[in-house]
Amino acid sequence: MPCATGLGWERNAKMVDKIGEYQVIGALGKGAHSTILHIRRSADSKHYALKIVPIANKDDEKFLDQAEHEFRVAQKLSHPHLIKIHCLEKKRAFGFLGVRELRLLIEYVKGKTLDQFKIIPIPKLIQIFLQVAEGLSHMHRRDIYHGDLKPNNLMLSVNGEVKIIDYGLAWIKGEPKARIQGTPEYMAPEQITQRTVTELTDLFNFGATMYRLVTFRNIPPMLAGQATLSTNAKAWQALLKPVKELNPQTPTLLAKTIEHCLSHHPSQRPASVLEVRDVLKHMAEEVRRKEEDRIENWEWVNEQANA
Repeated sequence: MPCATGLGWERNAKMVDKIGEYQVIGALGKGAHSTILHIRRSADSKHYALKIVPIANKDDEKFLDQAEHEFRVAQKLSHPHLIKIHCLEKKRAFGFLGVRELRLLIEYVKGKTLDQFKIIPIPKLIQIFLQVAEGLSHMHRRDIYHGDLKPNNLMLSVNGEVKIIDYGLAWIKGEPKARIQGTPEYMAPEQITQRTVTELTDLFNFGATMYRLVTFRNIPPMLAGQATLSTNAKAWQALLKPVKELNPQTPTLLAKTIEHCLSHHPSQRPASVLEVRDVLKHMAEEVRRKEEDRIENWEWVNEQANA
């Protein structure tokens, strides 16, 4: 679905000063088969992220499909804690029918992903987790499951707002899906054994993400030479160290919530993200009674906002 952004096609994905009506501020990152630039529209000085996906041959067409899927998923979503993708444009080479390059114009977030922080204080994490739960809940109400929730797919802005990013592996309920999807360190056992993505696998991914950010360790892997753990609940549970053992400062209710999400069998997890959201909301309300614990008063937020 193309749109008139004024990006122009006279340039390629190399770092340049200008792309159409947009000034290139710098590089934001590089994916497995993409480059993400920070750009600013000259007409109104609005900032965006531009994801550029080159398609050099037939083998690269899977990246085209993934980017188109990511855009289609984003058009079904509208929530403050979910990244917006404004439009998609394709470049076709002269005399060639196929797409040679694809660009996604994405909401720009000034901040960094959660994996880039060394330590995030527990009171701030509780408020972050609440925002993630609210964003996930919106996705699930629209029958969309993220499928790859992890710290580097969660962006924290300098305003203290969280954005869930990267819908490349998201699944729309009712559509076919044949391959295993996700990141091994965060995948639920049934993602591996049954190739399924559901609200309950997202809950497990969320639990694994919270576990990592609170304890500074990953959960025991389901893959990577330990494939039997995806089917052996008792063995996996024995390897999963309790949250409070690894970080005694963790509030008991938060530790129990994380471990509940990480139940090996789906039926033993919370019934929905809404259930987890309600627990986190209660905890966040308690945390925010202290001005110094409010995420908007965090020293990092104030420093970055004034930078």
